Amino acid sequence: MAGAGETAAYADGLDAAFVETVRATGASVGALYLLTPDGQQLFLDVLCGAPAELAAPWKTVPMTAPAPVAEAVREDRMVWVGSQQEMARLYPRTAMALPYPLALAAAPVAGVRRWGALMLMWPATRPGYMTRRERGHIRASCGRLARVLEDALHSGPPPVPADGPRVVSAGSWRWSTDPAHSAADFVERLPGGSCALDLEGRFTLLSRGACELLGREADQLLGTRPWHSLRWLDDASYEDRYRAAVLSREPVAFTACRPPDRWLDFHLYPDASGISVRIVPSGEPPPPSPAPHRPQDSVTPSRAGRLYQLTHLAAGLTEVVGVQDVIDLVAHQIVPAFGAQGLVLSSAEAGRLRITGHRGYSPETIERLDGLPLDTAFTPAGQVLRTGAPAFFADPEELRRGYPEAPQVSGKQAWAFLPLIVSGRPVGCCILSYDRPHDFPAEERAVLTSLAGLVAQALDRARLYDAKHDLAHSLQQALLPRTLPQVTGLRVAARYLPATRGMDIGGDFYDLIPLGAGAVAAVIGDVQGHDAAAAALMGQVRTAVHAHSAVGATPDQVLSGTNRLLIDLDAELFTSCLYVRLDLAARRVSLASAGHPPPIVRRPGQGARPVDVPPGPLLGIDPDAVFPLTEIPFTPGFMLALYTDGLVETPGADIDDSIAELAHHLAEADDRDLDRLIDTLVGKAGTHWQRTDDVALLVLHHMGAPG
Repeated sequence: MAGAGETAAYADGLDAAFVETVRATGASVGALYLLTPDGQQLFLDVLCGAPAELAAPWKTVPMTAPAPVAEAVREDRMVWVGSQQEMARLYPRTAMALPYPLALAAAPVAGVRRWGALMLMWPATRPGYMTRRERGHIRASCGRLARVLEDALHSGPPPVPADGPRVVSAGSWRWSTDPAHSAADFVERLPGGSCALDLEGRFTLLSRGACELLGREADQLLGTRPWHSLRWLDDASYEDRYRAAVLSREPVAFTACRPPDRWLDFHLYPDASGISVRIVPSGEPPPPSPAPHRPQDSVTPSRAGRLYQLTHLAAGLTEVVGVQDVIDLVAHQIVPAFGAQGLVLSSAEAGRLRITGHRGYSPETIERLDGLPLDTAFTPAGQVLRTGAPAFFADPEELRRGYPEAPQVSGKQAWAFLPLIVSGRPVGCCILSYDRPHDFPAEERAVLTSLAGLVAQALDRARLYDAKHDLAHSLQQALLPRTLPQVTGLRVAARYLPATRGMDIGGDFYDLIPLGAGAVAAVIGDVQGHDAAAAALMGQVRTAVHAHSAVGATPDQVLSGTNRLLIDLDAELFTSCLYVRLDLAARRVSLASAGHPPPIVRRPGQGARPVDVPPGPLLGIDPDAVFPLTEIPFTPGFMLALYTDGLVETPGADIDDSIAELAHHLAEADDRDLDRLIDTLVGKAGTHWQRTDDVALLVLHHMGAPG
């Protein structure tokens, strides 16, 4: 089930619509992703054409991830990737998780609300382009899926992530009569050996010839995976050949050595129902690097699937930015990859263990564990950090021998305590826990220890980033006005939105300055850069603007004086700025711009349009710069919107078109509540998902002349 509120009827209806889409498009693999209730992640709800284990690395996808399904939802458009080469160029992280020849489409599933995305994959043999008819069919299918989800919403809460996706079958051709005897005779007549695997990689049929070549009886192999039941096929490269066949739907061949020296050729022929395998003795010389023989009593190596997941996880750790990003990645990908149910991520601060993130624990348990001294005998975490050596406990009794109280706190049954060390310096501890006893084979311990090093590096970088980000953000917030002054006859509202998580802070600012005698100045600007230096310079610009405004300077004079200050400071950062003087008594507005986007004016009955303000150069470039002055009438009902480029700049879009679109939205917006109007403008601008720049917006509405 995808969630507690999902009924069987809803699941059946959604699965049927999903399967019909996969079948009609000819896709070999289909996946339906739904948004989590907080809108921050996509989770895999239904899968077709591939086993759930194969999809583990992409079971959840953050909305900010550079991945086709996330981009399809963020940008509300269909994403098409026609080849493996195109995937590597556009989405390198996804290409690492899907290193096979294939084509892929991701389309948003949306109706009255955004639900998620549909992902479809085809073998690389299909054309590298998509026709208009195909696009239209996929969009229509996404609409049907959205309607099924919306109908289900009336009878219960929206779906939530479960332990794994529902795996459904697209169906396949079936015999009209019982073919058992004919099929068995046919297979046995073929030279060599024949066998069949399902999409999960398990044997479903073996001929006598296959059993002879593999050296095992059929009852020892049926229902097992080759790399589990045949030690000499327990090699990551062989399992990867199976994975390539499932995802690419292309025939795959490889050669393996059955100990001591018998070489066999394996030919895999996949389709939507499984894989047919032909096994014949190899007539070719042995390859230069044969798969090594492993004795029956040797330790089982790491599963190729786990290596596959870890490659994906390592790539993800290189992209995380803040501490919360590290916590989310560890919780959503590393914990499931190792079958754990609990996570505690703590940092070493002032001689204590401070818990920075957790999953699978009650608040009471976390409260008891948070803030323990590093030399605590309550849990092994402090000892692990002091020694730098990981500790593994397969069951409560093993932990109880050294730490009697620890098992009683959480109720967990097995633990891996992993020190997070950077350049010999402890930065924290990562604890994975299990609801049942769990053995930690030597190779799993080695992989977890190595992974802890990657997590430590990512966490250390994230803490430095968060410290820098918080400093710049605090500085910027301190410099922005806490409240705007009240001006008779004028309604004012403002909004500042920082860039979304993963981006640095910027230097956007706005202000409203009373000038006396029924006049007020509105100013908005954007300092180049995204760091504390930009925020600090923003404060200096605001101070200069205030100082020049106080002595009665005109808008062009205010910008000229501020420009000279920036050049004297030699800040090496440039600033755009728009200064507007509104004279309610004289009913005139005068403006001057230093390379800033034009304001938008709305007049009753006349719609909204950008104001034609000839811009001067950015502040801080030319000491002799001139900033042309523009004047326009200021009548009752007049509305003016000042904004920074973060509101209108979209990758791949023309900024003039974006400004015209913003003017259109302002013309249609309800002005009875300016705060709600601003929220409408921000929402229409499509800045909900991933803003690459800060947004500042200041709206002024003239209600009438002062009395």
